[in-house]
Amino acid sequence: MRNIFVIIFFLSAFLARGQATLTIEECYERAEANYPLIAQRALVEKTRSFSIENAAKGYLPQLAIGGQATYQSDVTQIPLEMPGIEPLDKDQYRIFGEISQTLYHGGMVAELKKTEEMNAATESQKVEVELYQLRNRINELFFGILLLQDQKSQSELVKADLGGALKKVEASIQHGTALRSAGAVLRAELLRVDQRIIELESAEASFREILGMFMNQPVPGNTVLQKPEWTIASGGIDRPELRLFNFQKQSIETNRTLLSARKKPRIELFLQGGYGRPALNMLDNNFDLYYLGGIRFQWLVSGYYTHRRENEILDLRQQSLDVQKETFLFNTRLTSRQHHAEITKLERLIQVDEQIIALRENVQKTASSQLEEGVISATDYIREVNAADQAKQNRVLHETQLLMAQSKLKFTTGH
Repeated sequence: MRNIFVIIFFLSAFLARGQATLTIEECYERAEANYPLIAQRALVEKTRSFSIENAAKGYLPQLAIGGQATYQSDVTQIPLEMPGIEPLDKDQYRIFGEISQTLYHGGMVAELKKTEEMNAATESQKVEVELYQLRNRINELFFGILLLQDQKSQSELVKADLGGALKKVEASIQHGTALRSAGAVLRAELLRVDQRIIELESAEASFREILGMFMNQPVPGNTVLQKPEWTIASGGIDRPELRLFNFQKQSIETNRTLLSARKKPRIELFLQGGYGRPALNMLDNNFDLYYLGGIRFQWLVSGYYTHRRENEILDLRQQSLDVQKETFLFNTRLTSRQHHAEITKLERLIQVDEQIIALRENVQKTASSQLEEGVISATDYIREVNAADQAKQNRVLHETQLLMAQSKLKFTTGH
């Protein structure tokens, strides 16, 4: 006997080692890592890097090349005829290159870099918002598998009860105290339970396959899904959408600062060299090289024409964003209260389920004894077995619905 227990112990240990476990948090992580949208993170980061690099180049000297050909209605003339001085042609040509270095532009480059940073942060947070929505789909698959497993386990228990009753009935048939039809009724019911188990196993395999596709790894039948033990945190809402709203608000403020920087004057050094007719000597009608350099001041006062309207547009965007945020918070709080009410209801239903199961199990035990004694028919016994099974199935369903409601609450609040 001792050797048998040792064999059973080592066999159980071996089987336990062969079973992998999977938590819902692991499913979240693996699904997000495998989801095609995850590639968007790298693309956003590359775009941010390139945009900031381009903005920073505003500090570097700027090179420009230009040219022009013009025909004038008149030219500068000297009223006196002087030897060696020809009148200028009315068609004039010039090609030039210019290098300039900004000394002051109201912090324009720094504001451009901040704007690109905020744009990248906003786009990155949009990806996080979309990835967060993936959790709802994982919840449906994960808890669907748990429910199917529990229903299958309960069906196996019913099958065991019916199998035990069938043995008793067959013994009674051999002794002539029961009709053969009683055995046929029980065997038919056993076949019906087998059908249900086949349906549950097929549905579970389908759910496991889809969950595996989300995670890019198989979820075989021997993988144990651990039931989460949720702790419902009391507090506010911590959803990625709120962080997105904050980034969008900061982006509006950055654009407002950039708008102010564009109004400020620009001071720069420049050096220009070219070739044209005439060059800098307006009395020379020949093509010649020239250069000039110095400091240049420029103030685009036309920026004031649109500044007020552009600020008003930013104000409207801010107001629209505030409305969206308040609407989101209102709907989220409303959904959260609904989930709280659902959790309370399911907890009360489970308490009642326990009482119903206790009563139904007692009735089933009595029916089992009555079947063995030939007091009731196999059909009557099956009715009581099914009633007890239905009570237990209700408890299984309510327990899984409770876990699902708790997960929805955590998803809604972000805690």
